[in-house]
Amino acid sequence: MTGIELQLPWPPTMNTYWRSVPKKRGRKVIVQVLISAAGRAYRVKVAQQVLAQIGKASHLDGRLAIDITALPPDRRVRDLDNLFKGTLDALTKAGVWTDDGNLDRITIERGPIQKGGALLVRIQTYTPSEAP
Repeated sequence: MTGIELQLPWPPTMNTYWRSVPKKRGRKVIVQVLISAAGRAYRVKVAQQVLAQIGKASHLDGRLAIDITALPPDRRVRDLDNLFKGTLDALTKAGVWTDDGNLDRITIERGPIQKGGALLVRIQTYTPSEAP
């Protein structure tokens, strides 16, 4: 089984990761959803961490599994499922894999509180088991 392990920064909340921008097209107003400045900054941080920890040559292909341990920055209640989208997109942008559509298994668990917060990420090749 081939894989990599990373420690990534705590992502921004989904409420601040995206922003809506109204665009006027004639008489119609169309709302575009874009990645916010906080979201773009997170992508840059993830790319820097990936480069520092594994370098550019560690691009993974094929079917993959990702296991995330979320180390929250404080005791506030958080939905763990909100950590996925921004993190997986940032890993795609950083070149860890071609597309997060290659992920066949995704797991997440809450770990202990860590000052500043972090995500411990393990990505490995994945062979699905045959269904009974």
